[in-house]
Amino acid sequence: MSGSDRPDRLVADELRAALGPCLVGNELVVVDETGSTNDLAWEAYSRGAPEGFVVFAERQTAGRGQYGRRWESGPFQGLLFSVVLRPRITLNESPQLTSLLAGATAATIIEGTGCAASIKTPNDIYAAGRKIAGVLVEGRIDRDGRYVAVAGVGVNVNQTLEDFPAELRPTAGSLRMAIGRKIPRDHLAVALLRKLEKDYLAFTRDG
Repeated sequence: MSGSDRPDRLVADELRAALGPCLVGNELVVVDETGSTNDLAWEAYSRGAPEGFVVFAERQTAGRGQYGRRWESGPFQGLLFSVVLRPRITLNESPQLTSLLAGATAATIIEGTGCAASIKTPNDIYAAGRKIAGVLVEGRIDRDGRYVAVAGVGVNVNQTLEDFPAELRPTAGSLRMAIGRKIPRDHLAVALLRKLEKDYLAFTRDG
């Protein structure tokens, strides 16, 4: 397989090393395929994974969006991940996490690529009139009475229009489509996790 044909894979050890000491990404795994990264994160948490645990998937077969919508993404083209968070908030305050993730994602896109991304409240991110990213926060009350959440993020990075199902082509987009060039997914992944941690720690401190 030539270099140009080789999939642009995310490598867990490389991402973890690039992050250095951190909360978000203190434990990090990458899987080739799963139904939903949110489901994997919940399963990991039930087995003792700590706050900040992150799971990336190269492909999702049953990714979830807001209001039960599916999130479509071809393999090795986007960023699909979930993170376990335990802020000291109530279940009714969980929309604050959605706003935090959407803001961190949009800011990372703008700072890292120059793409003019904007948030469509509450959880979608658009560029050039097309949806390029979304977040989904699922929260519950844990056995100790504290709130725990799994926050999922999906970013369309290097897709072309032909990579999307026909029914999504009028509305779906990617960073590549918006700025006209491919983007190193590993660099964007690290930048996004760092920004999420920075904003999350400020949120928990100020809140």
